[in-house]
Amino acid sequence: MFTGIVQAMGRIAHVAREGDRLRLVVDLGVREIADVVVGDSVCVSGCCLTVVAIHGASLEFDVSAETLRCTTGLDRTGDVNIELALRLADRLGGHLTSGHVDGVGTVIRFAAIAGDAYGSWFLEIDAPAALARFIAAKGSIAVDGVSLTVNEVADARFAVNLIPHTLNVTTLKRLGPGATVNLEIDLVARYVARLAEFPA
Repeated sequence: MFTGIVQAMGRIAHVAREGDRLRLVVDLGVREIADVVVGDSVCVSGCCLTVVAIHGASLEFDVSAETLRCTTGLDRTGDVNIELALRLADRLGGHLTSGHVDGVGTVIRFAAIAGDAYGSWFLEIDAPAALARFIAAKGSIAVDGVSLTVNEVADARFAVNLIPHTLNVTTLKRLGPGATVNLEIDLVARYVARLAEFPA
């Protein structure tokens, strides 16, 4: 389990194809990784992956064909958001996430909010239609592994505000219209919708 509070920005430094899967090498730079061991779960831009090797400040992950099918950004080099798995004693600063990507969204608009003295930005995303019923105003959603609050929603399109701190410590600042992002809906919304399918 994760919380959507990004702890570091890493970089996919190398991608190697092995049959129908990929081996990723993610460089964490100067981050202290003494508390990470082979077998640990790490959230990489919203996707829970298992550490299969460690070399200095680099972690290696195997990415299956199924994971590649339902995610974006894991098949090429580039910056990624990193979060280590939640410990039971940790604070829940964001919201509970599983690192199981529900779908890929497309950025429609990403722009500074006019007149905002704090430097906040407006991010609008089209989600897959199948996810629309799980996205609600003032609800939570994870975008590339970042826990965010939905401010507006219309059909499968939703919008969030990003404060400067979030922009500074995540990869979201690099987004633009047409970019694709990994989405994970709120766990509570998922179970409520499932319960509603069955009459009491």
